[in-house]
Amino acid sequence: MSFAKVYIINYQKILSFIYMFPWSTVVVIFSSGIIFSGLVYNRHLKKIQKKHTSTLHREKIAFLEKKQHQKKQVHSLQQENEKLIVDLLKTRNALKEMEQKKYKLEGYEEQTQRLETELQQKSIEISRLQDTNATLQTQCSMLRIKVEQIQKNSEEKLQWLQGMQKQLGHTFRSLAAESLQNNNKTFMHLAQTTMEKFHNHAQMDLSSRQQAISHLIDPLYSSLQKVDERILQMEKDRDSVYVGLTEQIKNLAATHNQLHDETSNLIRALRTPTVRGRWGEIQLKRVVEIAGMIEYCDFVQQQSVMFEESNLRPDMIIRLPNDKKVIVDSKAPLLAYLEAIEMPDNEQRIAKLKLHAKHVRNHISQLSSKAYWEQFKHTPEFVVLFIPGENFFSAALEQDRQLIEYAAQQNVVLATPTSLITLLRTISYGWRQEKITQHTQQISELGKTLYERLQIFVSYLHEMRKGLERSIDSYNKAVGSFENRVLVSARKFKDLGTNNEDIAVLTAIDKYPRKPNDDTT
Repeated sequence: MSFAKVYIINYQKILSFIYMFPWSTVVVIFSSGIIFSGLVYNRHLKKIQKKHTSTLHREKIAFLEKKQHQKKQVHSLQQENEKLIVDLLKTRNALKEMEQKKYKLEGYEEQTQRLETELQQKSIEISRLQDTNATLQTQCSMLRIKVEQIQKNSEEKLQWLQGMQKQLGHTFRSLAAESLQNNNKTFMHLAQTTMEKFHNHAQMDLSSRQQAISHLIDPLYSSLQKVDERILQMEKDRDSVYVGLTEQIKNLAATHNQLHDETSNLIRALRTPTVRGRWGEIQLKRVVEIAGMIEYCDFVQQQSVMFEESNLRPDMIIRLPNDKKVIVDSKAPLLAYLEAIEMPDNEQRIAKLKLHAKHVRNHISQLSSKAYWEQFKHTPEFVVLFIPGENFFSAALEQDRQLIEYAAQQNVVLATPTSLITLLRTISYGWRQEKITQHTQQISELGKTLYERLQIFVSYLHEMRKGLERSIDSYNKAVGSFENRVLVSARKFKDLGTNNEDIAVLTAIDKYPRKPNDDTT
């Protein structure tokens, strides 16, 4: 039964009861009934309000719990995104470090080339200045010879004139001893005057020749002084250059002696098969480190498998993407080559080198007969024979020109450190592409998961929006009903003087939850 029907029935009962009593009693009873009805109605409104409040509180708690759960999900996604960003930054930093190392190596090579070019230019300049110095010294020697010849001729002419003067004096004195005794003074005066003229003329001729010689020699002398100064400066520069070259030559000689000693020690050590095998493995591992395969590729050393009651032991297994493998053997024969180095006779050395090539060919045949590709799954039909030095391979190839073709026919790939680095870097590039593919797949899966979670989250928000709209509609309806039906009757109590305080005015809610595609704030 609704509240309105109950109210009408109670009102009818009150009217029937009123007719049974006097008017004053009726008024009191009627007022009491109205007050009682108002209190009952107010209590009923409080129950309705309390019920709506509890409903809103439960919905609010559910909304906060869902919001907290979504925050946790967003936080976990942010952490995963930060991890991916950190991995990307590490990869970029590694690439930058590799580029910086590459630039440093290129700078060292350019500096070495520039120093070699400067040294060649200095050597050419020294040779040119030495040629110029030799030419100037030759010209100076020729000019000195000419000056000495001119001085010698002048001295001979002066001596001849002095001898002629003495000879004429003796001749005149002998001829005119008796017959010209009276004219002796006059003749002697004339002869003396003549001799003085000849002497003065000879002196003037000598001084003029000396001046001419001085005019010729002075420019040459100044030029020779400049040449001497330049030669001294060149000698100083050459001495400094020679000192530097001497120090470098000494360092090179010391390095050469040290290298020779170390080479001799290495040759003596490599005569032992165990040491030789271990050295080959160390060289192999160093090549792998240079190629950067330790970071990108997992390789296993000294792994053994059983094949036809024999133990097969590859020196290294390079792991490729998609669980594939490449077998590497580093047990190349080197003993004959080491013996060839110590041979003083050329014929004996060539014989040892031929033996070295033969040993390499035999090892290729033995390696092919092991058929590693049949014992390891997902392995290509070839095996890599690592020769730990370019000199070992070139010496064998000089004596056996068909060695590469024979190895290819036997499914064996001959690899020196240079070619193995190229092969390993190619494999490293494949690993990088594989990791990029894996990261792409992970990003795609994360995107799908995030999209599904966003769908669920948006559906929750949509349900929350519907609940809020229903709550607002219910609230507005309750407010309208309260104002139109209840508040009108309740305000009459104030007119009757029962209470002086006004009832608070309830207003409807005109705001609704914002839609996702709504641009209004």
